[in-house]
Amino acid sequence: MPASSSSSKLEQRPNSNSQNRNIVVLAGGVGGAKLADGVAQIVPPDNLTVIVNSGDDFQHLGLTICPDLDTVVYTLAGIENPETGWGRAGETWRIMAEVGRLGGPEWFKLGDLDLATHLVRSQLLATGHSLTEVTQTLCNKFGIEISVLPMCDQPAPTMIATDQGLMPFQTWFVEQKWQPAVREVVLPDVISTAQVVSCLENADLILIAPSNPFVSIDPILNAYPIRSMLADLAELVVAVSPIIAGEAVKGPAAKMMGEMGMRVSSAAIAQYYGDLIDVFVFDRRDSALLNQEGSLNSLITFQTDTLMNNRQDRRRLAQEILNLAMELLNS
Repeated sequence: MPASSSSSKLEQRPNSNSQNRNIVVLAGGVGGAKLADGVAQIVPPDNLTVIVNSGDDFQHLGLTICPDLDTVVYTLAGIENPETGWGRAGETWRIMAEVGRLGGPEWFKLGDLDLATHLVRSQLLATGHSLTEVTQTLCNKFGIEISVLPMCDQPAPTMIATDQGLMPFQTWFVEQKWQPAVREVVLPDVISTAQVVSCLENADLILIAPSNPFVSIDPILNAYPIRSMLADLAELVVAVSPIIAGEAVKGPAAKMMGEMGMRVSSAAIAQYYGDLIDVFVFDRRDSALLNQEGSLNSLITFQTDTLMNNRQDRRRLAQEILNLAMELLNS
């Protein structure tokens, strides 16, 4: 197989074989939600599962908040805030304003519509339903037909070791605006669910979305036995770079890379994933830099425009990746 591929031959040629393959997307944050939506525009619901990071879940105002799960669900439902990429479109903030007036914590903003999701989730969890069951219920209410699975049902809090001490992820990310320098991301030992294991056992293609590798993707991989299943069972694993021209499209990935002693580049992301992946998708603006930074061994690389500014971009990128993946799977 070629070590490198261009998008010019593939971007406009839909491959119907993707309709018959089982595809799993590993996602967290806005970039993950966008690619998941692009794939969902193409692949039949019965053939697509999105496994979502739940390491950023936390308790706030007595409620269970699941930011990455909600970003994916809202995006798939077409009700996400178009300006932020997270939260609900048409949101209002009366309850949060009153929480602040009464002396409550305001640092993590919960809109009025968004708050309804957290109330229902927390009520269902309190009555004995698992996070997987609750997520399915919410997806049904939002009209989402594909399977959306949290990486595990048990709490799996990501911690950030900083130069100011160890912090819960949301404290570092939202309250501290991801400013304390990161020394290490600390992940707990957790076990994934039977539903996640089953979908990975039957997957033909795994897509690692352009999410933050350290706080969105690594928590998923760390939930046993997901990493080993990708390494041993997955037929094809494709990762999409969250870095374009030395910068993160959104969020702290680039800053974290620099603070943890990594080069801030797409090539560094590919090397970080290492033997876990078979194909690496990066933005064409990084083509020269990727070639300068050393060999990626036998990794197949594919360059295209990876920015997803609208739903058409999401579908285009997803289609290009699926076309390449099906070509490789069928070769």
